[in-house]
Amino acid sequence: MTPRSLPAIITVIIALATPAAGETPQNAERLKWWREARFGMFIHWGPVSLKGTEIGWSRGAKVPIEEYDSLYKQFNPAKFNADEWVRVAKAAGMKYVIFTSKHHDGFCMWNTQQTDFNIMNSPFRRDVLKELAAACRRQGLAFGTYYSVCDWHHPDFPLGSPGGKTNKPNPNLEAYTEYLKGQVSELIRNYGPLCTMWFDVPQSFDAARGQGVIDFVRSLQPDILINNRCRNPGDFDTPEQRIGGFNLDRPWETCMTINSQWAWKPNDPPKSLKQCMRALLGSAGGDGNLLFNVGPNAAGEIEPEQVQRLKEMGQWLARYGESVYGTRGGPFKPTESILSTRKGNAVYLHVLQWTDDEINLPALPRKIKASKLLTGGRVQVKQAEGRLTISVPLQYRQDIDTLVKLELGGSALDIAPIELPGPKPTASNLYQNRPEYGPDKAVDNHPFTAVRDGASARERSRPRIAPSAPGR
Repeated sequence: MTPRSLPAIITVIIALATPAAGETPQNAERLKWWREARFGMFIHWGPVSLKGTEIGWSRGAKVPIEEYDSLYKQFNPAKFNADEWVRVAKAAGMKYVIFTSKHHDGFCMWNTQQTDFNIMNSPFRRDVLKELAAACRRQGLAFGTYYSVCDWHHPDFPLGSPGGKTNKPNPNLEAYTEYLKGQVSELIRNYGPLCTMWFDVPQSFDAARGQGVIDFVRSLQPDILINNRCRNPGDFDTPEQRIGGFNLDRPWETCMTINSQWAWKPNDPPKSLKQCMRALLGSAGGDGNLLFNVGPNAAGEIEPEQVQRLKEMGQWLARYGESVYGTRGGPFKPTESILSTRKGNAVYLHVLQWTDDEINLPALPRKIKASKLLTGGRVQVKQAEGRLTISVPLQYRQDIDTLVKLELGGSALDIAPIELPGPKPTASNLYQNRPEYGPDKAVDNHPFTAVRDGASARERSRPRIAPSAPGR
């Protein structure tokens, strides 16, 4: 190690050891657990599964409002089994479950006392949230709730369907805020403690009102984790339908669908195993989590194709999970072909794509004491003259991930991030011809300048009816 490399290493030690932005003394332990867990299940479900259209967004668009709001009167998912859902999550290697307690359509999937527009007034008449929270506790998974800040059904919320683009005649935002607080109080007091309160689409809320909600939530459960969708940063960021960028300073969690729609859709095949694993490994390599969404059908089942894919992910994790759970991203910044994770004195190189007979990387500032091809076979590792060379015979290269473990002669956690050479980003068009939205901003690790298809990150963070294509 040269004296010149010391400042960078000291910086990384500080970044990995100091509390993350948004972290409080009360939730530091929970946030540490959450980051080490890496993988969770998102569940979008409700009466809209009777139609097979997108939850919330299809109200007043693909489905007339009156018809949409009456779907709960037919909703009777007789095959719903909370324990089976949790078994699927466990088989996938997931460590926590986040369920949509209320989406933008305002329908509540628990026995709320704040409104009659809830699951107890459906033919099903069972508290889905209560059963799912209990199943998670029995099977050792953490449980949290998604809760939409906006409510296009409630008369006091200013905006309505379709898509929150219409104005209500007599809104009362103060009254609605009290309604919201009453509901999140029920969720925490009656179904908690929760690992996460996952807010979404604040719309009419400003930062001050959003902070008031966050303060209220923390007064009920100080250690709860809160995401960044209540007009405030919260504890973690939430890139949607895309893998987040490498970031050691700010916790993040990619939310992504296993197929093309958040809620159930007929004839909607899941992503391939390779695409699913790319999402999980890409998240871990960037130092983030993956919240992977399933949409159960109207009968209350997670469809067999989705279950099979999730179990395949779990089988991979059962063999190689040491390279995901409890790791931090890096030290190599991820590319389309290579990413890395690290833990203790170990660096895990995930080779997703072979473009040559051998891989040449910048050398690590540590001696490599041992190397092993975890996915089976032989690997040759050489480090000399500022270069790290990895060679794996063709027959041992894996289509999904050729996984190499490097044991270092010292901690892998204090190595400064290492940039890997790769093609410069380009764009087919430039948003409003403004250079601040140039393609280089897609990889600058700044949350409000990253671009895709000409949209700024702030714009991209707005939920979309049409998600990105499978495998994105």
